[in-house]
Amino acid sequence: SNNNNNNNYNYNNNNSSTANKKEEFRRYLEHTNVLDALTKVLVGLYEEPERPANPMEYIRRYLGAPPNIDVDALQQENQQLQLQIHTLQQQLLQKQTTQTQAQTTQTQTQTTQTQHQHNQTQTQQKNHQKQQQQQQQ
Repeated sequence: SNNNNNNNYNYNNNNSSTANKKEEFRRYLEHTNVLDALTKVLVGLYEEPERPANPMEYIRRYLGAPPNIDVDALQQENQQLQLQIHTLQQQLLQKQTTQTQAQTTQTQTQTTQTQHQHNQTQTQQKNHQKQQQQQQQ
């Protein structure tokens, strides 16, 4: 019997939670003037002398959407363009990484060359000093 009471409580709690969500959503629609706009469009549709063949198109036009727009095609194109952007961003990142690696390699090569030249100069200076010392003797 105690178990049944718990189940009823959870069930009632879920119902009140659902009712709260519905009421919150209704207030949201009211606050953002969606209910008003939908009411007007439905009244407009009701008052049409002849029922439109495509009521969805009527509703879209009434709400301000341009006529003859294929929303599904636009969404598909948007998805394709987002994928293309992602691909291009990846390619750009890859090229930037490759370029950075090439610049690092070039810098390392230049550093190595500079060190080699420095070593050569030091060797030449030492050789020159030795020659001078030998000449002085």
